[in-house]
Amino acid sequence: MPSANPLVSDDIIARMSDGRTALNAATDGLIHITIPVGMLQCNCSIIGDPATREALVVDPGDEVTRILDLIGRHHLIVKAIVSTHAHIDHVGGLSKLHQYTGAPVLMHRDDLPLYQAMDMQASFLGVMPPELTDVDQLLKEGDVLRWGGFEAQVIHTPGHTPGSVSLYLPHDAGKVTGATAGKRISVKDEAGEDIAIADLLKKAVDPDNTRKAAAPGESDLILPRAPQLFSGDTLFAGSIGRTDLWGGSMEQIMDSLRTKLMHLPDATTVHPGHGPVTTIGNERHLNPFLQPE
Repeated sequence: MPSANPLVSDDIIARMSDGRTALNAATDGLIHITIPVGMLQCNCSIIGDPATREALVVDPGDEVTRILDLIGRHHLIVKAIVSTHAHIDHVGGLSKLHQYTGAPVLMHRDDLPLYQAMDMQASFLGVMPPELTDVDQLLKEGDVLRWGGFEAQVIHTPGHTPGSVSLYLPHDAGKVTGATAGKRISVKDEAGEDIAIADLLKKAVDPDNTRKAAAPGESDLILPRAPQLFSGDTLFAGSIGRTDLWGGSMEQIMDSLRTKLMHLPDATTVHPGHGPVTTIGNERHLNPFLQPE
């Protein structure tokens, strides 16, 4: 289905076999803003390119006004709206955000029945069902989402729901965080003076130093290009997604974790659908669900 947003190209989803040159972790930054939204405090993530201002919004579960305020504050253009799965707390704001931005809504095919059953989900929580919208593009294993100079691989991770997906940004995995932990990395600026890469990235995003600081409860980061995983409700810090709701399967989620996510580098930063960030390495060694039997 064509998008109403002329800035959204048809190639937001590409195949992994297309291939692209990996970005340099030492010079390229990533804007990542996370806000917990709604009664269940779903982590909504805004992932932006500092150069082009293009962004993805992942799991806009509620409080669309706050999300739009952040998009406007950072002068971002929403390229796509991605649902990691179709539970009500992750999709409650899809329709409104789509209406305001015109960006296409992306979801895995296997969660469409769950999305269409929003009345049932709302009744379970005792709340009013949110307005639904069309799903513009269907995600599948191996798709690559592209915006600005970045790309994210789609990993189908069923178990919490049949169509749960995770997004993985793999470029130059670990080159900064693994080799330089605890060090202040610097390069030469235009005047030949040393400038920290973190400061350089901030300068690229906010050249006039006028950008507002994140409000309380918002995580506002400009990250070096280390590996990042947006895991939805498949993997949490110290836990995994529940499997006792519609279409959940303990067998499937454990298979998704062990055969897919646990094959990612230990340095990968994990941004779960709820709660604090973690890493693949931490979960491999400390998560009680992932220890050898």
